[in-house]
Amino acid sequence: MAKSSDNADRRHMEAALGLARRGLGRVWPNPAVGCVLVRDGRVVGRGWTRPGGRPHAETEALGRAGGASRGATAYVSLEPCSHHGQTPPCADALIAAGIARAVVAVEDPDPRVSGRGVARLERAGVPVTLGVCRDEAAALNAGFFLRIREGRPLVTWKTATSLDGKIATHIGESQWITGEDARARAHLLRANHDAIAIGVGTAVADDPQLTCRLPGLEEASPVRVVIDGRLRLPLTSRLVAMAGSVPTWFITRNDAPEERRAMLRDAGVEVIPVGPGEGDRPHLGEALRALGARGITRLLLEGGSQLAAAFLRDGCVDRIAWFRGPYVFGGDGLPAAAGFGVEHIARSPAFARVAITTCGVDTLETFARRP
Repeated sequence: MAKSSDNADRRHMEAALGLARRGLGRVWPNPAVGCVLVRDGRVVGRGWTRPGGRPHAETEALGRAGGASRGATAYVSLEPCSHHGQTPPCADALIAAGIARAVVAVEDPDPRVSGRGVARLERAGVPVTLGVCRDEAAALNAGFFLRIREGRPLVTWKTATSLDGKIATHIGESQWITGEDARARAHLLRANHDAIAIGVGTAVADDPQLTCRLPGLEEASPVRVVIDGRLRLPLTSRLVAMAGSVPTWFITRNDAPEERRAMLRDAGVEVIPVGPGEGDRPHLGEALRALGARGITRLLLEGGSQLAAAFLRDGCVDRIAWFRGPYVFGGDGLPAAAGFGVEHIARSPAFARVAITTCGVDTLETFARRP
């Protein structure tokens, strides 16, 4: 491995990570990768994974750099691929372009790569520095890593509550707990996730669209997932009516009525049957693995208190995006998560706050599950 020129390497890798973030929510099942090419201290090429996962970041950066890539240092946020898929290996493309050095943030856990990309570069005489901004790069592609290792997507539970953790008053009023800035930020979360999930109770009560409605990002709407064990959502709902234009998947129990399945399929909905879970609900672990099998790496959970409780109880929440409005509703308000049997603090789901952001008069706190 080559030695790092610390400050410059970190600065350029941070730029590569910034580029990689542009692909979140749009490149699944591929990882979101950024690449910066630097020659004689000057950036000569930049690239990030394009929608659908191709072209890859390295190919994009090399195309922009042209002949200036010869003798350059390539900063790549994830180990370059070394296998032949729909495109040739990125490691080979970097070698053919004549780069002088590669700086890689983190290894790719995909067994088709997993160290082979770095080895390929080094065998070709390209020195490789590994581990610059490793933690940041691993966090950015945590959903891709989780899908490779466990077959399921990363789950982020998004909730908007009062200061005392309530999602509605005792009569059910919930609009609007947070203001426009926070709601815009919530729509940005939708844009950088592959899929968004709610339960059938929320779907019936709110008749939502679950799309990204930020100007310019309408095409970034995620796959819409409804967890509906008995397929009781009316065919007149907006989710079903829009299924032809926005991908819509229903996860249901494998004993759900076949007639309802057929009617939903005819409306353009993909119906995904899994084994039974608690009550009428499908098995959540199987549901997540079914999403992973379809390529989903990042799932935004926007359901109500019952679904949130079920995901928390089953250990299926990896991150939390908690918006708080400047109100207090009191003990008779509806809690963000319903009861799910916690008796001892030591056995409750535990999270660490990793960021806090002001959104107008509201606050967004981001948490990650503790190991």
